[in-house]
Amino acid sequence: MRSLLISVLGAAALASGQAPKSPDLNLRGDRFKPLTYDQLTPEQKTLADHVLAGERGTLNGPYNVLLRSPEMGDLAQQFGASMRFHSSLPRKLNEFAIILTARSWNSEYEWYAHKRAALMAGLDPAIIDAVAVRARPKAMQPDEEALYNFAKEMLDTHQVSDATFQAARGRFGERGVVDLVGVMGYYHLVSMLLNMDRYPLPEGAKPELK
Repeated sequence: MRSLLISVLGAAALASGQAPKSPDLNLRGDRFKPLTYDQLTPEQKTLADHVLAGERGTLNGPYNVLLRSPEMGDLAQQFGASMRFHSSLPRKLNEFAIILTARSWNSEYEWYAHKRAALMAGLDPAIIDAVAVRARPKAMQPDEEALYNFAKEMLDTHQVSDATFQAARGRFGERGVVDLVGVMGYYHLVSMLLNMDRYPLPEGAKPELK
């Protein structure tokens, strides 16, 4: 719908003799200078257009960095959209996995964005507060506990025990276990990109991780 609207507005502008207006990317960064749409190469514009027309609708986060390698960036954003929006895991559990990964990396912007997404998805605020201080949440539903145990073992030891694997597979199925690894893997990439860039929080937001 968004891409159709952009096309319609562009056609209307051409019909009136005006050049279509370039979208405002609202990019931010530290080590990587924020780019404008008119500065982008055709490959970079393809990446930006795909993200803006997709379910994110914004280039906040790692995209100012990914524009430096646009072909890789476009593949990464497609994978990320699949893992974030179309995982077989319920949204609440998916966001739980994302904030666990963000906390593992101390990725402040990823935490900032996905703490809010986790709350909107229905994750208990007490669980989020425990993750923020690297404590095991005291009260979890069975599916939350299965995900937490699997994710923490993988993040902390880079392995997963037979008992933890069986518990996760019993709850989520084989596809769910693979999707869980997939979403964590994607947000490892995002965390590294954000930390490399020292990506700034929005104005007025304060770091929440110690």
